[in-house]
Amino acid sequence: MAAELALEPRIETETGGRIPGNKGMWVGITCEFVEFAVLFVVYFVARANFPDAFQQGADKLSRESGTIITLLMVTSSFFIACSVNSMRAGLRRQSIYWLVAGLIVALGYPVAKYLEITWNLAHGINGESGIFFTVYYYLTFNHLVHATWGILGILWVLVRHLFGGYSAEDYHGLEALASYWHATDIIWLIIFPMFYVLA
Repeated sequence: MAAELALEPRIETETGGRIPGNKGMWVGITCEFVEFAVLFVVYFVARANFPDAFQQGADKLSRESGTIITLLMVTSSFFIACSVNSMRAGLRRQSIYWLVAGLIVALGYPVAKYLEITWNLAHGINGESGIFFTVYYYLTFNHLVHATWGILGILWVLVRHLFGGYSAEDYHGLEALASYWHATDIIWLIIFPMFYVLA
């Protein structure tokens, strides 16, 4: 991911518009979407075959934990978008502050996930508790892995930013990070209702 964030060429469309970030990051985002599309197919196949297990399983999860994680993801995405907008306006210091805020909020996600899993295990909910929980753990752990890569990416971009790696004319690495984090956020916004609300 660090290598992808370091690539800085602009992506121009045929109509003269510009796609944010860089090609390497968009390849990574596409792979992420394909991976989760396959996992969502697994979810719907399992749900179609075991509707009662999914109905009963959702009632045992902590909706508060899912809601907190959702708020953390959306808020950190907003802060990182503010960082990009500030850099675009030439406000480097403000951009760094927003990025630090985005990192701090993003770090709340693995903490909240750890507390949720601890709560689950204390209530006898593990990967062997039934098909619903097997799918739930597999999908949410995969998302946590991608979010962890995103957090490492935020750290990498922040270090580059602190050392003057971006300017109002050249901030594509920051944009690439924002694109990846927004993609990871979008995936969570699909996962959240699938397990915590609609099941």
